[in-house]
Amino acid sequence: MQLSNEEIRRYSRHLILPEVGMAGQKKIKGTSVLCIGAGGLGSPIAMYLAAAGIGKIGIVDFDTVDYSNLQRQILHTDADVGRSKAESAKETLAGINPNTEVILHNTRISAENALDLIRPYDIVVDGTDNFPTRYLTNDACVLLKKPNVYGSIFRFEGQASVFAPHLGGPCYRCLYPEPPPPGMVPSCAEGGVLGVLPGIIGCIQATEILKLALGKGTTLINRLVLFNALDLKFRELKLRRDPKCPLCSDAPTIKELIDYEMFCGIQPAPAEPAANPDEVTVQDMKRALDNPALNIKVVDVREPDEYEIAKVNGVPLLPLSQLGQRFTELDPNQQYYLHCKGGVRSLKALNFLREQGFKYVKSVKGGIGAWSDEVDHSVPKY
Repeated sequence: MQLSNEEIRRYSRHLILPEVGMAGQKKIKGTSVLCIGAGGLGSPIAMYLAAAGIGKIGIVDFDTVDYSNLQRQILHTDADVGRSKAESAKETLAGINPNTEVILHNTRISAENALDLIRPYDIVVDGTDNFPTRYLTNDACVLLKKPNVYGSIFRFEGQASVFAPHLGGPCYRCLYPEPPPPGMVPSCAEGGVLGVLPGIIGCIQATEILKLALGKGTTLINRLVLFNALDLKFRELKLRRDPKCPLCSDAPTIKELIDYEMFCGIQPAPAEPAANPDEVTVQDMKRALDNPALNIKVVDVREPDEYEIAKVNGVPLLPLSQLGQRFTELDPNQQYYLHCKGGVRSLKALNFLREQGFKYVKSVKGGIGAWSDEVDHSVPKY
């Protein structure tokens, strides 16, 4: 594999590094990477890998670009809103380096297609944001003996590692044998994320990929890097393989891909979901607010920062995080409609209040997002 004169000019700052040189740059060019996710982490990963000269980058993403992505997902621009993330990513990467081949997989990775998606690539990088896909990616990489360059972000904190049992390190299951209960860990949509954080963690992941491609340096195999952006501090944890790991131990019990939604306790949505008796619609909420004679009180259980962004006039705030200390402010004989951003936390609040003896409590399906869509478009969506 040769480098053209144009590539020599392009990668000149690599070529003069003794640790890279012509031989190293050819290794980078000969490496293929599958990037699972073209969002917050996938953006800096794919952009820097393309700039560095990785020969082939596969992009797995089935989502479309939303305005809320633009604060951190730098692969995409305002003009891409509504477009396929995979298509938008390919266009951006082609502008960065036309020498890099970009393969689109505009699909959701699943137990049915993961092995076929991953098999043709040398390295896999995990840019996902949910537990079923993380466990799926890990298991498929272990079964196929592919390095899994891991990263995750939330609010102001991130972490990164390289999981590669075939190279002597642990797998993701050695670190996290069991997923957290559904809903225990808020998503970035619920908890937020500092826009630059995925840039930092994604660049660490891209660095690890280039080191793996070059065979140089000390990788994050057997190590987990933790980063706190508020304190600007890095910490490192030593990792070891779990001798009883069901996947990567000497006597594994997991020998094929499983149902990861079920493993993570997520129930599949029915084709035609039945009405939840604990839920009411935003139209029901509007009727309660418009007609005081119904004697139904509406309570917002989001956090104060969210309440400042968007609120419904006349609806008081009682954050879910404070409900355990403040539920005595509510009347257990009063009927309440609880709402949040999308209807998840309001159901948690409902269950808590039921445990305290409240009988007349309902959750507003879709929360303030549905209110903005269906009742009052002047209420901002976030």
